[in-house]
Amino acid sequence: MKQVNGLETGKQAETVALKHLRKNGLTLIERNYRCRLGEIDLIMKHRDLLVFIEVRFRKSDQFGSGAESVDYHKKRKLILTAKHFLALHRRYGKHDCRFDVISASPAASAVPRAALSDMQIEWFQDAFQND
Repeated sequence: MKQVNGLETGKQAETVALKHLRKNGLTLIERNYRCRLGEIDLIMKHRDLLVFIEVRFRKSDQFGSGAESVDYHKKRKLILTAKHFLALHRRYGKHDCRFDVISASPAASAVPRAALSDMQIEWFQDAFQND
């Protein structure tokens, strides 16, 4: 079986998260929005909300969950990057915004090196605020 590197694993986790979010009624606006301030994995619309989503994958929770790895500095980068996106895409400026975190990990039933599509997803809506 082919060895999967961290970047590929992250992209696969984003794809699984995207499918999960679409099933829950969100619509994709942009994936992997990048600017000099940082990157936002997924930008989606949920009803009248604009949702900025950070996807984190962890092979194990030995060092904390993916959601726990979103520290103060990462939150600041996400907020600044979201402000940059809104400044460039003024049509979304009327929408209320929230920041969500998706924590992805191998499903408990997954065997080592199992298909990454067999992931456990935890969705933390409104995970942090723009303070």
